[in-house]
Amino acid sequence: MIETKELTKDYGFGRGVFDVSVNVPEGECFGFLGPNGAGKTTLIRHLMGFSRPDKGTAKIMDMNCFENAAKLQSDIGYLPGEIALPVGMTGTQFLRMLSQMRKVSSDDYMNELLERFALDPQMDTKRMSLGVKRKLAVVAAFIHDPKILILDEPTSGLDPIMQQQFIDFVLEEKRRGKTIFFSSHIFHEVDACCDRISIIKDGRVVDTFRAEDLKNRKERIYRLTFKDAESYAKFNELGYSITSENPDKMRVRITIDTDDVGRLIADAATLDLVDFVEIAYTLEDHFMSFYRQDHNFGGVSK
Repeated sequence: MIETKELTKDYGFGRGVFDVSVNVPEGECFGFLGPNGAGKTTLIRHLMGFSRPDKGTAKIMDMNCFENAAKLQSDIGYLPGEIALPVGMTGTQFLRMLSQMRKVSSDDYMNELLERFALDPQMDTKRMSLGVKRKLAVVAAFIHDPKILILDEPTSGLDPIMQQQFIDFVLEEKRRGKTIFFSSHIFHEVDACCDRISIIKDGRVVDTFRAEDLKNRKERIYRLTFKDAESYAKFNELGYSITSENPDKMRVRITIDTDDVGRLIADAATLDLVDFVEIAYTLEDHFMSFYRQDHNFGGVSK
């Protein structure tokens, strides 16, 4: 449904996207995770047909995004990262205008969205707060019940309650079979919604993985704190892969394969321990492993 191949847009000085290839099948929620300035919005602008790539292609439903931008709009719900609403009209007038443009025959779905996001659109758009503008943009993006959703930092400006409402809404849309491209720098919403995730750094995709695989990874992380220096020293001689240690607190953190957990427990039982804790490996942990200064991508030190 959504595909880019070696897509490149070079704005100079290292800005843009470079050789980005993603593939989103029908019914999948695909997460595009990276900090501000990493290239997320640049890629989305190409998917929306706002920009022509220097190299490579961007396609939706096997149609070139730039050449078929107008034709694709009827199937796409787009929520931009920055909201710019027309002045001189109320939110209600804005939604009416969009309904006519989208040839929406009934207000039922619009009214359902207004109720879900607790939005009264009668205010003039110029007087709306950022949160109200964001909710209006959400309703506007989905007013025609599109089968493809392209979301760029969609919860920016929403309060925590509305953020959760939006996550619940995305999960419902996924269950309805929608195809969703979800760009964000917020770990918990990507983790909650997405089936697969790509991490982007400096305009390049550095990893793509299934969210389920990250949760079910074979490696486990444990933290052990010892009662005395003797036990601490003995454990350090057992040959485990220690990722961090604190001699003052007589504490170590180790990474171990699940097949070796039994041996670890047996070894730990012979020592005096204060605690023995498994540390969950999170999406944030995985993301930050690519953003440490000493990480190397394609032979280039970052």
